[in-house]
Amino acid sequence: MANSRYITTPILNRGKNFGTNKLNRKIYLACEYEAVSCKIAVLAEGQRLDHIAGKEYGDSSLWWIIAAASGIGWGLQCPAGTMIRIPVNPDEIYEII
Repeated sequence: MANSRYITTPILNRGKNFGTNKLNRKIYLACEYEAVSCKIAVLAEGQRLDHIAGKEYGDSSLWWIIAAASGIGWGLQCPAGTMIRIPVNPDEIYEII
């Protein structure tokens, strides 16, 4: 039997909360109630969250912050016209999680 390709992937925060609805909700509410500074944007055709994260943060792997802040789940591609929240400073997100 072959090994999983995820065998060497580290588990963040000991597997607690990361990528869960609990954490997503916490980030979403922090943005909703302006505890975290955010910019609002509307996606154009073909835009992806990882590309936006790369442009905004210099690190495309932080796309999940935009997804959680926007309450859109974990899809990298969202339809054109989707309103998203882009937290201005990702360090603010790390402080609340």
